[in-house]
Amino acid sequence: MTGLLLVLVTMFHPARATVGDPVTIEFASPTVVDPSPDYEVVSRAGNSIVIRTFVPHTITVTGRSAEGPVSVVIPVYSVLKPDDKLEPAPLKPPRPEPWPRLPFAAIGIAALAAIAAWTAVLILAKRRVAKPRIVIMPADAFRARVMALRTSDRMRWAHLADAVRAYLAAVRAGLGTELTTSELLARIEDVSVAQILRQGDLEKFSPWGAAPSNFDAALEQALEIPSWAEPRPPAEEKTVDEAADEAAA
Repeated sequence: MTGLLLVLVTMFHPARATVGDPVTIEFASPTVVDPSPDYEVVSRAGNSIVIRTFVPHTITVTGRSAEGPVSVVIPVYSVLKPDDKLEPAPLKPPRPEPWPRLPFAAIGIAALAAIAAWTAVLILAKRRVAKPRIVIMPADAFRARVMALRTSDRMRWAHLADAVRAYLAAVRAGLGTELTTSELLARIEDVSVAQILRQGDLEKFSPWGAAPSNFDAALEQALEIPSWAEPRPPAEEKTVDEAADEAAA
């Protein structure tokens, strides 16, 4: 009678276990389960024991508690369908994974950034750096041109006359280079200029060339032309008292 009561109060779950399922048996009191080739003991805890089996059949778990022997009958069912031919299911092709968009978007953005950077570099490289404009005063250019004639040995008078004509045309209105020597000398009275221009004409047009003369002295006189040829800025106006003081002095 005691053994029957122990069987009745012993419970297990799940109620319909299949192959490989862990089956938990709850005993009424601490019980030592007998070993068996029909199942394996997975764990023990208090009055509970977990077993499992991989063969679909009814197993009997026996043991002994303080009250006497214990026996539990547990049916284990197969996971196969009735009349299963044990043929493997047909293989299904793997589902294609969608292409990741983020890496391609990042590569596209990086490529566009690189193209923009190289375009900017090429544009900046093609830009020409503006060179500072050097302004040479007519007098400085004239003196440099005259000084270069010191080492010249051909047509020196003609080159000197051309330099004087170009300088006068640059600093004074009405003294253009289109004027003849006679027209130019009629508008300006200077002995040195007259000598240079006439010697230049002789060297250009006379079969005998320029008349014998001191060319170095003419060069020095030509260098003095800017001192009087360029127009002077208007003098500052003076008050009546300042003019009277200068007159008294």
